[in-house]
Amino acid sequence: MYTIAALYHFTRFADPAALKPGLEAVCRAGQVKGTLLLAPEGINGTIAGPRAGIDAALAHIRALPGCAGLEWKESQATTPPFGKLKVRLKREIVTMGQPDVDPQARVGHYVEAAEWNDLIRQPDVAVIDTRNDYEVAIGSFEGAIDPQTKSFGEFPAWWEANKHRFHNKRIAMFCTGGIRCEKSTNYLLGQGVPEVFHLKGGILKYLEEVPAEDSTWQGDCFVFDNRVSVGHGLTEGPHLLCHGCRRPILPEDTRRPEYEAGVSCHHCIDETSDQDKARFRERQRQIALARARGELHMPLQD
Repeated sequence: MYTIAALYHFTRFADPAALKPGLEAVCRAGQVKGTLLLAPEGINGTIAGPRAGIDAALAHIRALPGCAGLEWKESQATTPPFGKLKVRLKREIVTMGQPDVDPQARVGHYVEAAEWNDLIRQPDVAVIDTRNDYEVAIGSFEGAIDPQTKSFGEFPAWWEANKHRFHNKRIAMFCTGGIRCEKSTNYLLGQGVPEVFHLKGGILKYLEEVPAEDSTWQGDCFVFDNRVSVGHGLTEGPHLLCHGCRRPILPEDTRRPEYEAGVSCHHCIDETSDQDKARFRERQRQIALARARGELHMPLQD
């Protein structure tokens, strides 16, 4: 059994590069894999491994400057969620491209999972899903607005074009684990929106704590690991990943004529060139050869 820890923490790192070697070392020693991002504004990522390895990695992160208050969300998987460890240096731990946005200055009001349903059912509350379009496509909260953005960096432009729709509305926002809402709520407050709320711990905390019979969540929640999606109780969902475009698909989609394992699906068949598809086929051939040798070959995490 693998323990998965999803985490983020905003803090000031004077020299993120200096923190990378120690973080890599403790993860490798504990057989922990996944992706961790370091930036001047903090740390973000999802890691998986044996219980002892995850505990050691989390203890190391909590000892980093300003990270004593780190919170994380855990789930379980029976197969390896990640193929390798990546610790990367970034300008932002979640990219919004707004230099004036500072979640450490102020964010929206946190709403606990148990209180979320009552809030979003209020007639003066507009509920906005801050995730990417392919994430929203497989599940969202009842009545939530989908900005149809392909990346989080598109959100400010979407808001500017649509803010007239939300006059005299309180805004409630949510995302997978909460990190995107730390920035998006700060952004809206900076734009003069007086009352902004966000789901504490994100969809993952909601699905963990709120029983299915009381839930206003519809569908599954996309996750950025080999589980692809999770449902209530954080049980693994039915989705697969098209490794041509990294969008979630259902098992029945693999029977569609556009589907070719590792190459294309009905979402992306017309989005890639013949040269791209040839490259993907070669990648898939290498994966098949590695599996035949009994090796764990998972370059698709790149």
